[in-house]
Amino acid sequence: MIEIDFENGTYICPFCGHAQAYCSTHNIVHNGIYAGWVSQAIPGAYQESSFAIYTFKCSNSSCQKISVAAINRTTGKQIDLVPQVTMRHYPEYIPEQIRQDYEEANMILEASPKAAATLLRRCLQGMIHDYWKIHGKNLNAEITALKEKVTPTQWEALDALRKIGNIGAHMEKDVNLIIDIEPNEAKKLLQLIELLFEKWYIARHDEEALLSDIVGIADEKEAARKTV
Repeated sequence: MIEIDFENGTYICPFCGHAQAYCSTHNIVHNGIYAGWVSQAIPGAYQESSFAIYTFKCSNSSCQKISVAAINRTTGKQIDLVPQVTMRHYPEYIPEQIRQDYEEANMILEASPKAAATLLRRCLQGMIHDYWKIHGKNLNAEITALKEKVTPTQWEALDALRKIGNIGAHMEKDVNLIIDIEPNEAKKLLQLIELLFEKWYIARHDEEALLSDIVGIADEKEAARKTV
């Protein structure tokens, strides 16, 4: 969902993640007009609901994309029109295939949580291959090999993601046995993948960048001393 703070006049662009102030006009759209009776003898028209349509243009010069959200003026519920699905966008040092699986899982999470869980299972396997350089005969063997490299609670969550993803990846022996995955459950799996992006890839990248900067500063100071 597009993050909009109407009280403070700010929003986060769903395309680039840029937090910014906004200046937005909006239109009111009435819908659900139906006929009825004011009394037994007097006909009348009734309005079921109306929406305020807000349009935002990103101020980030490298983005400048348009977002559109509708707010139900009766219930206050927000419906995103453009884009209809929002997601975080991760840097290119995370492998493209892993990012694609994550983004596709976002796109179908509400419509097919089971398929989203399967994609997130594949996303996890891709990260184990790329980040940890572990390749086994299957994901179960790979997660087992990972057990001594992560915390016990993290390992249990990774194994749980594998098991839940299996529901979509493999049919039950009894084809009439249907085990569903709810959207809120798939959302938790998505959040786990986002957590792993942060803890594995982004934390490593930021650490390496900081260490490189420190070494660069030391080299510059050393070079300056030699010129004195």
